[in-house]
Amino acid sequence: MTDFVMPEKWTPDQKLFPHQVGFTCPPFDYDAAPSDFLRMSPESVGVHGWMLHVPDYAHGLDQRKANFGMMDDFVHCMARNGVDVCGQVGSNWVHASGLGVEGIRQHCADLSDKYETRFHMAGYAMVEALHEMNVEKVALNAAYHWPDWWQGTAGFLREAGFDVLWAGNFADQGWFPDQEAVNAKRWIFDGDLFDKSFSYVADQAPDADAYLINGMCNFRSGPGGLPQRPLHLAREMEAKLGKPVIGHDTALYWRIMKDLGIAPTTPQSRLLESLHA
Repeated sequence: MTDFVMPEKWTPDQKLFPHQVGFTCPPFDYDAAPSDFLRMSPESVGVHGWMLHVPDYAHGLDQRKANFGMMDDFVHCMARNGVDVCGQVGSNWVHASGLGVEGIRQHCADLSDKYETRFHMAGYAMVEALHEMNVEKVALNAAYHWPDWWQGTAGFLREAGFDVLWAGNFADQGWFPDQEAVNAKRWIFDGDLFDKSFSYVADQAPDADAYLINGMCNFRSGPGGLPQRPLHLAREMEAKLGKPVIGHDTALYWRIMKDLGIAPTTPQSRLLESLHA
């Protein structure tokens, strides 16, 4: 295989948008990231999506590891088409890879260099966001994540140097009888569960510097019960708890905007608001 050679760069006149962003997502989830990111971005931003194609995918961590090389395909494709920054949705891919924190940092840097296009993973963006906010102690609202999923995330955070004071999912918190009942919701939960679950986590870890939420879950908190990600709810929860509330969605969007040198055009939580500084 020959080394990648970037085609002739798209000139500003040839690009559809001054800031072009590419997202990829797991093979079995319709993903809200492109829509959420676009709706809070300046009009200079355009977004393109690329769903990983793994026909027999069943959300296994082993499948994430086996298909980790598809990140290379994704960035290659986006780079050739004039994307400025690429974002990988799905927080478990970093710990499922087995590369460790430093290995993931290097992987993101290597792909960024190889294709002359910045590449960020949601799981590592969380680490970068927590460092940016000088956070040391965290508590993890593991939401719908299966035990091996959220335990992997907690381990990744500990390896990155953070003190994880408490971690547990909706079943651990007592909102569902077991993991099977959580899974049956297919990542979409009642609107009031966001508030109830974070209040529970804050009670378990009152000394945390920040409260985190795993993955890309949705709550029926929007108009007419429209599902919404933590992005839409974190600002109000921060006002209630008095501390940063950070999801993997907000961390990834923050990291991409930081590269582009832009900030949200709508009110957001502390992490994203820091981009206005």
